[in-house]
Amino acid sequence: MDIATVFGNLLDQLSLSTLKYHWQTVLTSALAFTIIYEISRIFSPLLFPKTFQFFKGYNAPNWHIHVVSTVHCIAVVLGSFFIFADNTLHQDRVFGYVRWAADIYSISCGYFLWDTVIAIYFYKYQGISMVFHGIASFSVFLFSFRPFVNYYGAIFLMYELSTIFLNFHWFMDKLGWTGSRIQLINGIVLLLAFFGARIVFGTIMSYKMWYDISSVKDHVPLRYYIVYGGGNLITTCLNFWWFSQMIAMLRKRFPSTTTKQN
Repeated sequence: MDIATVFGNLLDQLSLSTLKYHWQTVLTSALAFTIIYEISRIFSPLLFPKTFQFFKGYNAPNWHIHVVSTVHCIAVVLGSFFIFADNTLHQDRVFGYVRWAADIYSISCGYFLWDTVIAIYFYKYQGISMVFHGIASFSVFLFSFRPFVNYYGAIFLMYELSTIFLNFHWFMDKLGWTGSRIQLINGIVLLLAFFGARIVFGTIMSYKMWYDISSVKDHVPLRYYIVYGGGNLITTCLNFWWFSQMIAMLRKRFPSTTTKQN
């Protein structure tokens, strides 16, 4: 019995049967994001010298981390539209499997593997919460290789639509564009994207996901209820909290004309 067969049997025992076809993509993805980080280290200071001359300590690494995050978000958000449009996954929304869709989840799985390592490395600056966030996100996408909810997993990918504009907002602050018209426009788009993707679409699709899971509940292991149920509940609650904080932030950053006059 060769190593590949032993490895495949191990994944079958761990109920991660389809990971045998995608572990290469997971690792390649993690390596690709590492390369993107290094590319940003080389070129970002050349492209934005006035910004980087004032960076100290964690500021520069944090910029590069945001660059990697933005690339990941754009890639998986585009992929999520195709996943929702796939007829095979739509017909079996809980246990359906399509290889190309699982490759998209592999990209996110690789990203959160990279993100977890980065959070541990920069633990002093990011804190333990980001370490747990990376581990939890990695686990959610790892468990999808049962396969499990490969259709509804696109919900979590779609969440990253708002992260793109949140990162843009962060970049604008660092570039000295705080309070500018373009940052205001980006802030409005950020609110609309967050409200549409996370609050409205995310909440509705989460309900549909659990409705479909309940119809096959006898075939779903307890650990999946814990990981996906806990993660979905916490994320949904945080989405409403973050949305209120975003509104407060924009009101503070861009006070109304009446407030300015007073």
